[in-house]
Amino acid sequence: MVTGDIQALSSAGLHPVLAEALTLALTARPQEKEPGRYALRGDDIFMNVMAFSTQPAESKKAELHMQYVDIQLLLTGEERIYFGVGGAARQCEEVHKDEDYQLCSAIENEQAVTLTPGMFAVFMPGEPHKPGCSVALSLDIKKTVVKVRASLLAPF
Repeated sequence: MVTGDIQALSSAGLHPVLAEALTLALTARPQEKEPGRYALRGDDIFMNVMAFSTQPAESKKAELHMQYVDIQLLLTGEERIYFGVGGAARQCEEVHKDEDYQLCSAIENEQAVTLTPGMFAVFMPGEPHKPGCSVALSLDIKKTVVKVRASLLAPF
């Protein structure tokens, strides 16, 4: 997992494809879009714009993906994301291969990051993460999740 702020994107140390994906998403002005899926480069890079209320962490499950990198970019509000390293997911449910996700009830050695507007968190395939959690109170947030096909990340 990597975190950063869009104001310092050039110094975030991201793989060039991930930096390009974030730039494509920002150019598409997600803050002005209705919730939904938007293609940025076909099925290789796309974004899901979302608006919802955060919830207590205890009421949510972690997710992980195998085919796509998740770049969670907060647009408005405040959000806590719980996460773990690859292989830390526990009590996992069935894999939904076509939709590229698996839900899990626990994360071993769970960590947390709090995002404010303009901050992003990158989760690589296999890294469990539980986004949309309340920091103190439930808040309405707007965010975009930029999905990048993992096979695009050739060594740089």
